[in-house]
Amino acid sequence: MAKNGEYRIVVIGGGTGLSVLLKGLKKYTSRLTAIVTVTDDGGSSGRLRAEMGVLPPGDIRNCLVALAETETLMDKVFQHRFQAGNGLQGHTLGNLLLVAMSEIAGGFISAIQEVSKVLAVRGVVLPATLEPVVLAATMENGSTVVGETRIREHEGKIERISLVPDQCLPVPETLKAIQEADAIILGPGSLYTSIIPNLLVKGVAESLTEAKAPLIYVSNIMTEKGETDGFTAADHLQAIKRHLNQQLIDYVIVNSGVIDEDRLSRYRQEKAIPVSPAYEEIQAMGIKIIKRDLVSDDDVAWHDSDKLARAVLALLD
Repeated sequence: MAKNGEYRIVVIGGGTGLSVLLKGLKKYTSRLTAIVTVTDDGGSSGRLRAEMGVLPPGDIRNCLVALAETETLMDKVFQHRFQAGNGLQGHTLGNLLLVAMSEIAGGFISAIQEVSKVLAVRGVVLPATLEPVVLAATMENGSTVVGETRIREHEGKIERISLVPDQCLPVPETLKAIQEADAIILGPGSLYTSIIPNLLVKGVAESLTEAKAPLIYVSNIMTEKGETDGFTAADHLQAIKRHLNQQLIDYVIVNSGVIDEDRLSRYRQEKAIPVSPAYEEIQAMGIKIIKRDLVSDDDVAWHDSDKLARAVLALLD
């Protein structure tokens, strides 16, 4: 139940999309739990993972900063990326601080809790699992591609995503948050590398099945090269259904706003196009559709954090 008008909301995903949603939701509730994918093996996170055997901290860091009480100098410090320095170049200070705090505090969860205090975070951020999982993709032609970065760069069509090892366990607080939630949100974000991996952690799909809260999927605004080329919103939903082995989603929030030609032309160069909703296919799946103008005023066709948060809150109200 909502307490003092604040809903308990669980958001599941990773990457930029998740932090955009959190940035909007924190204005309306502090009872947030972000469950974040930990399969990243590129950039600063990938280097730290390979060299130090730690969980990739990048998406966790982005969520912590997104949930910070105010936009302070400390937030900028956490997001600072070194432009030079042997061994430092390319690293983000927040990533290094999370790794250091993990060693000092005796674990990754403790590190997140300590950093949350420093940033006055509104809510809780949890890794999907504490185990060193690797992402693997079975392609349409039957071949297997291992590693998130390689999957993103591969030209073939993804048939199925899996985790290695496939029996990795969740953080217990994850399942408790799902059971107690007033709403559970998937996305927005990369379908195969940010959203679905979280659903494959042992026990998560079962918890979603048993959850009393509505399960809401936020459709991406644009397709993503190498992951969802030509996908409609219905195609995204079918992929999630295939990996969960059942249809659990109650609502889908889709963008009805217009994207200007300047942005569209830039995306066409990246071989990305607006995600078509395919309303009739979604309705045939028994999923209710929420249509809203969600486009930000930025140079990129991302979700506007406040528009998206208000769409979620209107649905719950």
